Amino acid sequence: MSDSLVQKLSKAHKECPECPSPKVIQSFFENILGLLFPDFAHELLKEEAQVLAKIEELRHKLSNLLIKNKHLHNSEGGLIADQFFEELEHVYDLIQKDIQAMYAGDPAAKSITEIIRCYPGFYAIAAYRIAHLLHSFGVNLIPRMITEFAHSRTGIDIHPGAKIGQRFCIDHGTGIVIGETTVIGNDVKIYQGVTLGALSVEKEDADKKRHPTIEEGVVIYAGATILGGNTVIGERSIIGGNVWVTKSIPAFSKIYYQARMYNPDSEQTDTYIIRSQG
Repeated sequence: MSDSLVQKLSKAHKECPECPSPKVIQSFFENILGLLFPDFAHELLKEEAQVLAKIEELRHKLSNLLIKNKHLHNSEGGLIADQFFEELEHVYDLIQKDIQAMYAGDPAAKSITEIIRCYPGFYAIAAYRIAHLLHSFGVNLIPRMITEFAHSRTGIDIHPGAKIGQRFCIDHGTGIVIGETTVIGNDVKIYQGVTLGALSVEKEDADKKRHPTIEEGVVIYAGATILGGNTVIGERSIIGGNVWVTKSIPAFSKIYYQARMYNPDSEQTDTYIIRSQG
């Protein structure tokens, strides 16, 4: 083994303590999830005093984590931790509404407990909501690590910078991608394999809105791809399976794919149809 490689690896290991360990972040997230939802708790907190003690324990852990990693934020670590737990009730209420939307939107769901324990959509959305709260306080990397942990477990990739409204429903979920600057309104439902992505992946566009806006009440069926920061899917529209959308769609529209055999004489190819639902 060369001295050069040894030096490179030694340098990498010396610098690594400056970054939070993935195991530490995973443990913190799972403890927050277990606090909010006893189904994921290692032990049940049956007394209010136990709940308060757990909150204080996690607040202290987050504060220390942020204090030790000042390069990951532009504020005071203890203040961010205090703000995080002050806003945690709001996040809890949002997740509860997401659960109700998933239960109401899936006839196969037999109980709320089934949604919480079995549905990857719940897990991915809960991780996003928690990570987004940290992201909103200007914390870097840690929110991304939380959503990537959920991504590895569920196959659902939601960037913590995305803005997602109330009663968000993911059904099945595998293969969903929601980009950093995506904006999603209330009461949106998304099926597996949907991509809300960017038309451009150039680095100079990093600070621009690159991902679409999905207005309230939209349903997006499996395999649909919607791209571009200027692309707006109007409210109450239905996006059919496997469509490719790079332009805005009016409100109350229905877009679907109509396959046709290619005829070299007429030059007829596959087409997309947009119809008003009104």
